[in-house]
Amino acid sequence: MSADPAEQLPDPAQEERAQSIGRELRCLVCEGQSIEDSNSLFAADMRRAVRERIAAGDSDSQIMTWVTARYGDMVRLRPPFSAGTALLWASPVLFAAAGLGAALLLRRRRATVAPLTATERARIEALRKG
Repeated sequence: MSADPAEQLPDPAQEERAQSIGRELRCLVCEGQSIEDSNSLFAADMRRAVRERIAAGDSDSQIMTWVTARYGDMVRLRPPFSAGTALLWASPVLFAAAGLGAALLLRRRRATVAPLTATERARIEALRKG
């Protein structure tokens, strides 16, 4: 859902900038949606604020800095890499490494099964014969 026609800027280039910025900002109510895709009142307020700042002459980076200063990096759908977000960015690699390690450990355990002793083989044969 892009902005309500009543919210849109009269200049098409400015409106495109507003929508582009809005697609980079997370709705803090919906969390999984950008403010351009959300129907929440919070998203509508953020869309309006972005458009006001564009109309006032702010650059894209100034708007992102203002929004991030106000709401934190969580508001960005793609947060910047920093010491605070390092774990967030590294988590896919860490989970993949943990999964690979677990798979290798299980495979190794399975591969180290000792062969049957003569007594165990004799018992199996006795059980087969009934």
